[in-house]
Amino acid sequence: MTTRSTNQDWLARTPETALEPDLPICDPHHHLWDFRPGGVQKRYFLDEMLDDLAGGHNVVSTVFIECGTMLRADGPRPMRFVGETEFANGQAAMSASGQYGPARVAAGIVATAELMAGDSVGAVLDAQIAAGNGRVKGIREGAFWHPSPEVRNHRTEPPEGLFGRDDFRAGFRQLAARGLSFDMLCYHTQIPEAIDLARAFPGTTMILNHLGGPIGIGPYAGKADEVFADWRGKIDAIAALPNVVIKLGGSGMDVMGHDWESRPAAPSSRDVADATRRWYEHAIQAFGPERCMFESNFPVDKSGFGYTVVWNSFKILSEGYSASERAAMFHDTAARVYRL
Repeated sequence: MTTRSTNQDWLARTPETALEPDLPICDPHHHLWDFRPGGVQKRYFLDEMLDDLAGGHNVVSTVFIECGTMLRADGPRPMRFVGETEFANGQAAMSASGQYGPARVAAGIVATAELMAGDSVGAVLDAQIAAGNGRVKGIREGAFWHPSPEVRNHRTEPPEGLFGRDDFRAGFRQLAARGLSFDMLCYHTQIPEAIDLARAFPGTTMILNHLGGPIGIGPYAGKADEVFADWRGKIDAIAALPNVVIKLGGSGMDVMGHDWESRPAAPSSRDVADATRRWYEHAIQAFGPERCMFESNFPVDKSGFGYTVVWNSFKILSEGYSASERAAMFHDTAARVYRL
C-alpha cells in the first residue's frame, strides 16, 4: 500500500485526464525519500511515484536528484552521501526489471558531494559513480542562500557565495575529468554567481534548476513584476553561456510565491499555465528549446498541484511550438544532457 500525501484530498478536487498521452516525456528532476520531515509526502518511493505516473502521461524515463535521503549512518562523513546513491540505484534497478511498468524511474542519478573538500572530493565522486552502476550522471550541491530570515537557506546551510569559494572550485574541477555535469540550485539573486562559475568552467555542463529560483516571498512578496524584470535580465545573461541549460519547473515551491495552497481546491493545469506563462516563455526564448527541459520537481511541487496537472500545464504552455521543439523540451534535451 502506498503512502498518501497529506494534501491528497485537496488534490483530488481537481481531477484531470492527461493531454496528448502519447508524447514521450523524460522527467529530469524528482526525488525519492523516506522519513521526510515537513512537506506533503513523508515517503516517496518507486511505488508512490508510479501512483503519480498512473495519471496517463507517457513518462519513459526519469532522473533522480539528490535530496539528503538514506545517508549512511556511519563511516567517514564525506562517504556517507554514497548511501543515497545506493538507495536510488536500488529503486532504479527495480524499475529496470520491467515488472513495474514501462517507465524507467531513476535511469539517471544526480548525486551529491561536499565540493568544498577540494581535491580530496575525488574519492567521493569515484565512490558515487561506482555505487550508481552507470547511472550517476552529475552532482548537485545546493547553494540556496539569502540574507532575509524569511527566505530559507538550503538544508545543508551553505555559506554565502558558495560558487565563488576557492575550496569549492578546487572540488568542482574534479567533475570534468569524470564526465559529470553540475546541477545549479540557487535563487535568482545568486544567478550572477552561477554565471561566474559557468564562465570559469566552460567544459562542464551546468543545469540551472527551477527557472533559476525566482523568489516571491519575504522581501519579494507582492513584487512579482519587479522580480520578473530583475530575473529576466539575469536569465538573458546566463543563457548566453553555451554550457548552461535550464530546467523549467519548480513553480509548486512556496518560495516562488504563487500561494497555491490557499485555494479551496488544487489549481487546474490552465490555472498553472496562466500564472506561470511569462516565466516559462521568457526562459524558452532566452535558452532555446534545445537547451530547455520541463521538470516535475516531485514530490516537492506536489504541495501546489498534481503530477497529471503539472505536465498538462507544460503541454498547454508549449502549444505554439513545433513538434521538434516540444520533443526537445519534454524529452530530448534531458536525455541528451543526462546521457540516458
